[in-house]
Amino acid sequence: MKGGPAKIVVDDLTLDYVNQDTGASHRAVEHLDLRVAADEFLCVVGPSGCGKSTLLSAIAGFLRPAHGSITMDGRPILGPGAERGVVFQEYALLPWMTVLDNAALGLKLRGMAKKERYETARQFLALANLHGVEHKYPHELSGGMKQRVAVARTLANAPEVMLMDEPFAAVDAQTRMVLQEELCRISLRSRLTVLFITHSVEEAIFLGDRVAVMSPGPGRIRTIVDVPFARDARTWSILNADPGFGAMRDRLLDLVRAPHAAQSLEVHA
Repeated sequence: MKGGPAKIVVDDLTLDYVNQDTGASHRAVEHLDLRVAADEFLCVVGPSGCGKSTLLSAIAGFLRPAHGSITMDGRPILGPGAERGVVFQEYALLPWMTVLDNAALGLKLRGMAKKERYETARQFLALANLHGVEHKYPHELSGGMKQRVAVARTLANAPEVMLMDEPFAAVDAQTRMVLQEELCRISLRSRLTVLFITHSVEEAIFLGDRVAVMSPGPGRIRTIVDVPFARDARTWSILNADPGFGAMRDRLLDLVRAPHAAQSLEVHA
């Protein structure tokens, strides 16, 4: 883990997921421990149904633990908060609002004056390489551009932690690679703590300082590995040419697919 105190601490966490349609409940996460350092980009991977998204929802404050605790800077997380921004797979843009108004929405809800919130929103739209689209509407944008607006909106609210739940899963492969490179650049410039949920070990290696692998549900952290490639020099062309990337990908894939929680990789927690 990066040096310095933990930003997010998950301690002996157990979470039950309730289906809102049927009322049925099942145990999604059990006895899970996790530490996320300040300014760290931590990616979480695991088999389908292991509780990755449920874990993120609990850290966001949308779910209450059945057991255990989640703290941020030593304070219990008891509900949603502006210090934790969330980006979902769905773009969640309001179709009747322009890009600029969508990006500035959180600032408006916080009572910021129109001129100031538009200036702030424009800064983060520019950071996300969204030039000349501020007066367009969501239906006029590509999927990749919509997701950039969602990221810019989250950043404009100045969160300390950004929680991202498979945000690039719905876009095509080429757009996904561009968005991954942009997010790597943005996160380094913004000095955010990021928890990123993904089903792709390649994406996790590309983006993360560390990768946490969850076991089959009810999920626990099976192992955590350091990513050895410098984040300030990551592009897909560079990483694909590095034989270490392919080797790490294969080892992580083996661990994700393994039915039992054997520790086949060294833990760096």
